[in-house]
Amino acid sequence: MARYVKLSAINTLRLPQDDGHDLEAALNTAIEHLDRALADVLPDRPDLIALPEAFDRYPSHDGAAKRAYYELRRDRVRDHLMKVARDNSVNIAYNYGPIYPDGTKRNQTVFISRTGGIDGFYNKNHLVDTENTVNNMLFGKDAPIIKTDFGKVAGIICFDLNYDELREKYMKNHPELLVFCSQYHGGDFVQSYWAYSCRSWFLGAVFQNECALVNPLGTKIAHSTNYFPYFTATANLDYAVVHLDYNWGKLDAARRKYGSGVKVYDPGNVGAVLITSECDEFSAMDIIREFDIMLLDDYFAKSMAHRHAPGMIEP
Repeated sequence: MARYVKLSAINTLRLPQDDGHDLEAALNTAIEHLDRALADVLPDRPDLIALPEAFDRYPSHDGAAKRAYYELRRDRVRDHLMKVARDNSVNIAYNYGPIYPDGTKRNQTVFISRTGGIDGFYNKNHLVDTENTVNNMLFGKDAPIIKTDFGKVAGIICFDLNYDELREKYMKNHPELLVFCSQYHGGDFVQSYWAYSCRSWFLGAVFQNECALVNPLGTKIAHSTNYFPYFTATANLDYAVVHLDYNWGKLDAARRKYGSGVKVYDPGNVGAVLITSECDEFSAMDIIREFDIMLLDDYFAKSMAHRHAPGMIEP
């Protein structure tokens, strides 16, 4: 059955310069600016709002002021966002640096539920080395799939985007939505490849850069602009990615039988298409089963098994 999810991303707070002399006032100002930024997308009634990495810090703070600000902030912005989530019935992905009881920190994206609770969190697996040596952060070790009220999500943070180790974990575990909170964009082609290789939607919230929504075939379908540092767009999480080989006639048969109830999106050039259910009567996987359509990963596995069958590889 169609599972339409409305997704928002915001890329800047436009915080003022701050000299670090009154950090309590600075924190209150950051929260006020955060509320103004959220007000740009809350009227769209999104299911999830993604915020960039280190969204509520002051670039003008020097090292000492930054450390003192983080010590003062602790979980206060997170707790404020939990109230915003509850009051507006919206999920929020918020990135910050929680301080653990032993004094170490993490670079963490916390997934706040629309009831004001916490569905889960992701700790950045691949820190920039100075995050560890200067900021006393420890590397995350897990790549959890987090269950929200709209689907299965997974986190990526900034430098993570450069590492196959994390991407390959998600390839195996199949999140429906990758949420990228970052100071670093990484490039359209890298974001698209993460979406394609993981067979996942990709929502990027990048500080002072383009935010985007990419579909599981790597096509950017929405983005922020230089005029509007935010966007809201809809993804359908009832989908399947299939190869065209063996499936041409089956796809035609499904479209002829169900018409607008099923959508087949072809990005061109990659030999794969995205099937989505656009109705309440059946799911994308119901279509796969009814017409015996081969999934993309099954197609590749079949081809690899054929290659490795006895006598198939040259001596």
